[in-house]
Amino acid sequence: MPRKIRELIRDLEKAGFIARGGKGSHRNFKYGKGIKITISGNAGDDAKPYQERDVARAVEEAGP
Repeated sequence: MPRKIRELIRDLEKAGFIARGGKGSHRNFKYGKGIKITISGNAGDDAKPYQERDVARAVEEAGP
């Protein structure tokens, strides 16, 4: 069962990403090291596999 967009956003916020706003259903996040990621879709939508992969990669890159 795929995760929801709201869960991906929660993971980004826990890792220290800051929401920079967005347009429509797109949300932009930025981390201090210059890492940027955009998540599209409404909070209750199922996340696509590429979105889950991109978020995991960004959180790992942000690191401790």
